[in-house]
Amino acid sequence: MIVLGVFLLFSFSSFVGDKDASGNSYTYSSIEAINCMAQNIYFEARAESTAGKIAVGQVVLNRSKDKGFPTGVCDVIKQGSHFSNGVPKRDLCQFSWYCDGKTDYPSDKGAWRESLRLADYLLSGRVELLDITDGAKYYHAEYVQPRWASRKYKTAKIDRHIFYR
Repeated sequence: MIVLGVFLLFSFSSFVGDKDASGNSYTYSSIEAINCMAQNIYFEARAESTAGKIAVGQVVLNRSKDKGFPTGVCDVIKQGSHFSNGVPKRDLCQFSWYCDGKTDYPSDKGAWRESLRLADYLLSGRVELLDITDGAKYYHAEYVQPRWASRKYKTAKIDRHIFYR
């Protein structure tokens, strides 16, 4: 865990002193949000195109703006059942990587850097983004058939993910 913390600290050294769209310096909480978003992009879509990675991030942003979901990026990503010690219950969360019992340490440094760059892009507010998911708040990989999908409106298929609202 210490190794991951040191890795993340050095990974974020480029963000210290950066400015958001309003000219404000990034804060610890915004760096934490970038880390959470980068992990979600990395573990959910690292083998996808840039559009696929952005689409996965857009779902997190869409959820964070919806009253039916938590408001913070990290809270959206970590939503699900947890034990009293804060550890997520296996396979009972919104994003499978977060509670699959596997390591959350990004092993592919190039993909991790790309995930950090895209997370910063999505969260910085420097650019007004067109939502390529058309408001999606849900998605799944094309090779699974979740029960909830038939009750949702399909908005897009990008790479190997199908998006819904």
